[in-house]
Amino acid sequence: MKKLKELTHREIKVSLLIGGQKKSLRNKNLEDIELKEADIIVGTHALFEEKVRFSNLGLIVIDEQHRFGVAQRGKLQAKGITPDVIVMSATPIPRTLTMTVYGDLDLSIIDEMPSNRKPVKTILRGEDKLPDILKFIKDKSKEGYQSFIVYPLVEESELLELKDALSYYEMLRSTYLKNLRVGLVHGRMSWQEKEEAMLLFRKKQFDVLIATTVIEVGIDIPDANIILINDANRFGLSQLHQLRGRVGRGNKQAFCILVTKEEIAKRSEKENKELEFMSSSEIEKQKAAIRLQSMVKYNDGFKIAEIDLKLRGPGDIFGLRQSGFPEFKYADIITDSKLILQAKQEAFKIIDEDPELKLPDNQSIKKILTKNYSDNLRYSGIA
Repeated sequence: MKKLKELTHREIKVSLLIGGQKKSLRNKNLEDIELKEADIIVGTHALFEEKVRFSNLGLIVIDEQHRFGVAQRGKLQAKGITPDVIVMSATPIPRTLTMTVYGDLDLSIIDEMPSNRKPVKTILRGEDKLPDILKFIKDKSKEGYQSFIVYPLVEESELLELKDALSYYEMLRSTYLKNLRVGLVHGRMSWQEKEEAMLLFRKKQFDVLIATTVIEVGIDIPDANIILINDANRFGLSQLHQLRGRVGRGNKQAFCILVTKEEIAKRSEKENKELEFMSSSEIEKQKAAIRLQSMVKYNDGFKIAEIDLKLRGPGDIFGLRQSGFPEFKYADIITDSKLILQAKQEAFKIIDEDPELKLPDNQSIKKILTKNYSDNLRYSGIA
């Protein structure tokens, strides 16, 4: 928000709409949006609410697109009359990547790192190496390094055998990270509490920040150069890549350390096996190993998105599923890309010549589209 205001001319008014705002401020912002008093509106999920009415919504820019569902993005588009839409993500979700392959989305790729930045070194270790990793974090703090330590849960669960932020916050600051300044941030905190914790970390009041995935997006701490992700096998590829992006924003060498069960760590060192003949539990372990192996091997978000697509499936262009495999599979989006390109060119040729599919040769296409997809065609226009 602050950076955007710096870029805009003083005659352009920028409004902010987020959860947790005071009622009076929120009502003022809603009024400004409806009466066109606000030119640019920055917001979170609050923008999807029924109360938000735009005077003339012309452009939607959705950052971290994977954080929002198809229905949510569609609801926002419906608030305007065919607004232009730009979606952005370091790791496009399978459905979006599929739409770019089919030609339903124009694609721009930023494939250069900012100057003076080094690629993050990603390391995979078993849980037995945790004491050594925590010693590494403590030693690096003497060189001015700040560290994130991420856990999948806020507090201990009776159902899941996973590490949690609250328990390990108490344990670590009295044992392995004793004498370091340790902070805590998680999703159950109020917006103000989270902001305060992040501000203190940015001001170097903490050496280490214990966190959940609440830090996944929107965090820019130049001196945070180590991120330790516990139970890394429980995170998706997109999440892991986003979390890795929280470090390496300065000119120092940054490290992303993935910690998982020894069995999965060992699997990641071996060649990938075919999934077809495995039990469901074995498939999940193997997929986790592939995800972690991919993180170690690649820093390129687009390559990681491609692997994610292969593992999770393309989702449903004519529906709400952002991943998963279709009932009828006619081609492999990755390996059959040349065939799909030819089909795309042929499809555009037909549309150019006969946009309403009225010619006799195209009647069968129209019939199939109407019969199978008429109720869900609206979803195909949601990026």
